[in-house]
Amino acid sequence: MPGLKKRSVNLAGHATSVALEPEFWVVLETMSKDRRISLAALIAELDSKRGESLLASFCRLSALAYVQSAGAKRKKN
Repeated sequence: MPGLKKRSVNLAGHATSVALEPEFWVVLETMSKDRRISLAALIAELDSKRGESLLASFCRLSALAYVQSAGAKRKKN
């Protein structure tokens, strides 16, 4: 998996790993800091909301939505 950075997390008591491009990890870290929760807590929250989606895909889509939302807020100001 060249270009991907893998991180281990505990979700619902089970150890798993998530592999994402470094750019997505940066956005997820920013999201967790903005919400004042740990990265692990953010990923657990995303996991609980993802339904049938793959966790890595849902993390990417959540990061994209966050960046798009921040861009829209900047355009309003």
